[in-house]
Amino acid sequence: MLDLTYEAPPVKTISGATGEWELVIGMEIHAQVSSRSKLFSGASTKFGAEPNSNVAFVDAAMPGMLPVVNEFCIEQAVRTGLGLKAQINLRSAFDRKNYFYPDLPQGYQISQLYHPLVGEGEVLVEMGPGIARLVRVERIHVEQDAGKSIHDMDPNMSFVDLNRTGVALMEIVSRPDIRGPEEAAAYVTKLRQILRYLGTCDGNMQNGNLRADVNVSVCRPGQYEKYQATQDFGHLGTRCEIKNMNSMRFIQAAIDYEARRQIAILEDGGSVVQETRLYDPDKGETRSMRSKEEAHDYRYFPCPDLLPLEIEQAWVDDIAASLPELPDDKKVRFMRDFGLTDYDASVLTADVTNAAFFEAVAAEAGDGKLSANWVINELFGRLKKEGHDISESPVSTDQLAGIIKLIKSGDISGKIAKDVFEIVYTEGGDPAQIVADRGLKQVTDTGAIEKAVDDIIAANPAQVEKAQQNPKLAGWFVGQVMKATGGKANPQAVNEIVTAKLGL
Repeated sequence: MLDLTYEAPPVKTISGATGEWELVIGMEIHAQVSSRSKLFSGASTKFGAEPNSNVAFVDAAMPGMLPVVNEFCIEQAVRTGLGLKAQINLRSAFDRKNYFYPDLPQGYQISQLYHPLVGEGEVLVEMGPGIARLVRVERIHVEQDAGKSIHDMDPNMSFVDLNRTGVALMEIVSRPDIRGPEEAAAYVTKLRQILRYLGTCDGNMQNGNLRADVNVSVCRPGQYEKYQATQDFGHLGTRCEIKNMNSMRFIQAAIDYEARRQIAILEDGGSVVQETRLYDPDKGETRSMRSKEEAHDYRYFPCPDLLPLEIEQAWVDDIAASLPELPDDKKVRFMRDFGLTDYDASVLTADVTNAAFFEAVAAEAGDGKLSANWVINELFGRLKKEGHDISESPVSTDQLAGIIKLIKSGDISGKIAKDVFEIVYTEGGDPAQIVADRGLKQVTDTGAIEKAVDDIIAANPAQVEKAQQNPKLAGWFVGQVMKATGGKANPQAVNEIVTAKLGL
């Protein structure tokens, strides 16, 4: 387990004309299930297909077409619940959520209101080295996604693409435990990380595969503590929901704006209206979308086309046994087995693919710390600069491990290693062969190094005198020798010989 200290969440306090106000935030994350087919049909979920090409008869609500539950989608939701340490309900049921929208052909959405598949869980959110918050998950229910309305192809009409209609979603509903914009973004980041480790959602926010609805309210200091004691939401103020957020930066900006908007209304003597709002990133503000509906507005009732969903504990246990190592556990292992710092382990485990890459390099090179340094600073740094991720790396795990092994064996210095890395990155090839072919092998012959040191000392008597008075200046001679040998001299040997020759 991670060695963490649980602290009261850092409260985001905003000063108003009449005093201090605190933020209270709850989130509903819509995560698209990683599945090749939809929740109730065999239609493809492939992103980017021609409009209306991934549509089965049941998705289009053709008469007489009945939904059939995709077992794999249910398995993915159970896997997610287990990854969040949540209660798995062996009996759940689907309900119809009735509302009209052009991209929802049925006129209702099949969801789970009364009996969700997954109950209460938790997400551990690290807010700094050794400091964590615990955000409670109220429930996860499975539902079908709606389609997409397109308004920018014609000035006089809108178009509808039903490819997304019926795609399986997991709606992950948190308690109002989040107390600031930064914590909200950290929560979404951590949840996305866990889903990617589990393989239940790819977390691609640009494609809409992970979207956040953010509920924001403000209250006076002390009111949140009263809610915690009584579970009476009346202490938290009237909330507004900001829909379909798909950027960590926008989530933070939207929360900050919305909180200040509500405070201004309350301090002006008005009342916050419970409603659904959208965030306009160009203007940096939220705007009203529609009045906030309650459950009764949707006229929920049990879906007559689907029997209650009953699963067996043995099936759940089999899924639990197949769970991968999750990010917190992997971080602990990296720190323990490879001697990594908290920071380095956090960077390497932030993404499951990055973690796998590092572990492969470390296993081949036989040095976890040196591997972490090269993966984080050299490879990740270069990839980020060029706008690439690890899947696009031109340097393989074997090639990077090869460079590290050459450093450990003393065949090349750290400086030469960077030159070899550049060659491998831009041209490819085997590092050992590159070193041999291009004469980059480190000079370890003490005789050759001594001659270079003697030449530098003989040519710089004034500098010798200064170094003998101030030993720190001996580094100048080391630098000159490295320069004279093209960086091939063994740095440790150079240091030792320079020190001896100068009588330091």
